[in-house]
Amino acid sequence: MSINGPKIYYEIPIFGGIPITETTVSVLVVTLILCIAGFLLGRNLTRRPGKIQVLVEKGVTMLRKMVIETMGEHNAHWVPFIGTIFLSSILGSLIGMTGFLKSTTANVSVVLVWAISVSVLIWYHSIKNNGFLGWLKGFTEPIVVMTPMNLVSEIAQPLSMAFRHFGNVIGGSVISSMIYTALAGLTSILVSLVVKNGLSVCFVVLAVGLLLTILGFKKHKLLLKILGIILSILGIFALLEHFRIIGSVPFLQVGIPAVLSLYFDLFSGFIQAFVFCLLTMVYISGACPPPEESEEAES
Repeated sequence: MSINGPKIYYEIPIFGGIPITETTVSVLVVTLILCIAGFLLGRNLTRRPGKIQVLVEKGVTMLRKMVIETMGEHNAHWVPFIGTIFLSSILGSLIGMTGFLKSTTANVSVVLVWAISVSVLIWYHSIKNNGFLGWLKGFTEPIVVMTPMNLVSEIAQPLSMAFRHFGNVIGGSVISSMIYTALAGLTSILVSLVVKNGLSVCFVVLAVGLLLTILGFKKHKLLLKILGIILSILGIFALLEHFRIIGSVPFLQVGIPAVLSLYFDLFSGFIQAFVFCLLTMVYISGACPPPEESEEAES
């Protein structure tokens, strides 16, 4: 796993060069998947839904309920927007698990565009509901104290949203990469240590591993199973390297990184998408109050 910046595939020779990077391709793939999924799942809807339609309707109902509870019934029209951000974030994180596409949320430019878009929508609706002068009023009263703080707040809001999401995703990638590299080094050390002590030690490690594996299955002990399997594989690869059949194989990289990926790509990705959408709903609802509150503010 690489923690370098996105690779540039091609550069369009206009406007000084527009790079087509891994992230650009991933964003296009995510967009295409969401469009195709929306088309396929939204057609041929029936009054007596099948299993897939039931699941889709359940998901839409849950999303609508969350938006209404957070933003109010009058803001129910924001459901498609919130759903798009949520699905784009989730799928953007998951697409990095393919191995050949880069996670879109691991690029700060992507989440920063989302955050700036949310801020622009907030400013638009604030001006629409309060008027331009009413919107500026928050920056000018009182002049000395509030103006700098409000300006900093308006700038910090999209930055904090973007870097919170990006930081958690890229942090998980960095941790996974460090562990992945450490496991490769540990494998090389263990295999070399066994091989240097001779052929008999290779057979002993293999025999102990097989014995622990058998005991683990008989006594239903997970720890014995894991330890036995690791020692068995270590013994096998030590023998193969001793007879110069193959070189050192980083077998410890199999399994453990997959567990980490389940956490950082699935669980953490879902949580970050939810938090980003929750903040989006809170900020937008503040700029889109109920109609009666808007009328009172105008009066």
